[in-house]
Amino acid sequence: MHITSSRETELVIGHRELSDWYKEKCHIYGLHFSNVFNSTSFFSFPQTCIHQEELASRKACFIKEVLVGHKEVRVPLPECAPISVLGQNELTSIKELSSSDENAEICFYASSVLDEAFVAKLQSDKFNIIYIGSKIEMTFEGIVFIDNLDELIITMSSVIKKGFSSVHPLTVGYLMKPSRELDFLKRGALPLFPCKSALIFIPISFELPLISQLERIDVILHKVTDEIVSIDPSSSFEFPKGITFSKGMSELIRFIEEHPYYCVVDPFKNIYPLLDRLQIQNILVGLQDIKSSSRLRAPHFLRVQTFNDPDLGLKLAEANLKFPVLVKPQVACGVADAHNMAIVFKAEDFRELSVPLPAIIQEYVDHGASIYKVYVIGKEVFHAVRKSLPNSTYLLASSQKSSSSPITFNSLKSLPVPNQDESSMNDAFGKNKKSLDMNLFNAAAHWMRQQLGLTIFGFDVVIQENSGDHVIVDLNYLPTFKEVTGLHAISAFWEAIRSAYEVKKAANVVIHS
Repeated sequence: MHITSSRETELVIGHRELSDWYKEKCHIYGLHFSNVFNSTSFFSFPQTCIHQEELASRKACFIKEVLVGHKEVRVPLPECAPISVLGQNELTSIKELSSSDENAEICFYASSVLDEAFVAKLQSDKFNIIYIGSKIEMTFEGIVFIDNLDELIITMSSVIKKGFSSVHPLTVGYLMKPSRELDFLKRGALPLFPCKSALIFIPISFELPLISQLERIDVILHKVTDEIVSIDPSSSFEFPKGITFSKGMSELIRFIEEHPYYCVVDPFKNIYPLLDRLQIQNILVGLQDIKSSSRLRAPHFLRVQTFNDPDLGLKLAEANLKFPVLVKPQVACGVADAHNMAIVFKAEDFRELSVPLPAIIQEYVDHGASIYKVYVIGKEVFHAVRKSLPNSTYLLASSQKSSSSPITFNSLKSLPVPNQDESSMNDAFGKNKKSLDMNLFNAAAHWMRQQLGLTIFGFDVVIQENSGDHVIVDLNYLPTFKEVTGLHAISAFWEAIRSAYEVKKAANVVIHS
C-alpha cells in the first residue's frame, strides 16, 4: 500500500551505516545515497543521507549541505552517486544493524510516499518516520507529520536532542546568509548531531513561525548585518536608528527585546558599533594604552562629509595624513556600496571621487602586501596571513602607467594586487619583513574582547615597514575564519558558544534570585 501526497519526496537520514538491505531498497525506490564519515560529531559515527526530490533544487541542496557536513571538505559537495543496480530478487538476506551505543540508532525516514512493508521494517530497526504532507489516516503509529521540507531539520533536531539527553545538548539556532552558512557547513562547523561541546545546530527559517522555532532553541547565533535591507544616510549613525532590517530579522529583534533571558551570540547592541567605521576608529585609538615591546596602534584618520572642502588639505595635515591615503565609506557593512573604496595619491584625486559620503580617509600603511587576519573565538586567538594591497610606490607607478588615478576597488571582490611576473615586485612587497609579535596580538585580542563585549570577532593587522608598528586597520563580527586550517578553531568555536550560554544562564539565575 502506498500513501502519497501531491509532491513525492523521500529522504533517509541516519547517524549510522546503512545495511545492504536498505541500500538495495533505496535503489528500487530510485533514491541516491552518500555515505561520509562525520568525525566532528560527538560520537563520531558514520552519517548517511539518502534523498530524492529535485537534487539540484535549493532546498534539497541545502538539506544535503546541512546533513552531510565533512570537516575537510573545502568545495561544495558533489551530487550523490546512484547505488549499483541489483534486482529485487537479490534482496534475499537482510544484514541486521548493530551498534555499541544506542545513540547511534537515531535515524530518520522522511517521505511523502509511505510503503507499508518498508515503513514496518524501518520502524522495527528504530527509524523515526516523518511524513511530509497533510495529515491523513493510516495504520502506522509513531509517525511525525510535517507540512513541508522547511520543518524537517528542526523536527529532527528535537528527536536528536532527546536521544542524546545524557550529554545535555544545546540547540543553537543560527541565522546568516547562504554563502557564509556554506563556509561553515563545508568544515562541519554546524553539525546536526551533537558536537564535542554537545551543540546541535539548526538554521532559523523565516518561512516558518518564529516563535515555534525559538521554543526549541537554547542559543541564537546570528550575523545580524546579513539581514540589513537599507541604512538611512541621514540617521547620524546612531545605530540601530536608521537601519531597516528584513521582516523576519525585525521580528527576531523584537522577540529578544521582550525576552532578554535568551542567550544571543552576540547581543545586537554590541554589534552596532562595528557598522560605523568612525566608531571603529575611535575604539582602536585606545590601543595605544597597551604596553609592549612593539607598538600597537590605529591608523591615522579623518572623517569627511564632502570631498570639495577647500580646507581639506589642511585638515589632512592636522590628522597626520600623507598621500597616498585610503578612502572608505563610513558605513562599514550591510549595504551594497559599503566596500567601495579608493586609494588617492593627490588632492586633485578627490574631485568626483565615487566613494559614498560621509567617508573615512585613512592612513595608507606600507606593509609588504601581507595582512594578518586575526580571529578571536572565545578565549582562543588564531591568525592567518593573506595577500594584501602592495606598497604605495608600486601602486603609484601602476596608476601612472595606466593613467587611472585614483585607484577604485571593492574590497570584497578585487584588490589592486600586483601580478607575480611584475618586475617591480620588491616595490610591491617590500624588502624588510618585520616579525610578528604574537604577544601583542593576544594583548590586543584581550583588550578588544573587553571593549566590544563580543564572543566571536576578527580584526586585520598590518605591520608597517621600517617602523614595525602593528596597525589594526579593520574590525568585523562573526567571521567564518575559513583561512584557519585544522579542527582547533572549530572546537574553539563550539566551546565559545557553549561558554556564552553558561555565562548567560548564570546571569539569569542571579537576576531572578
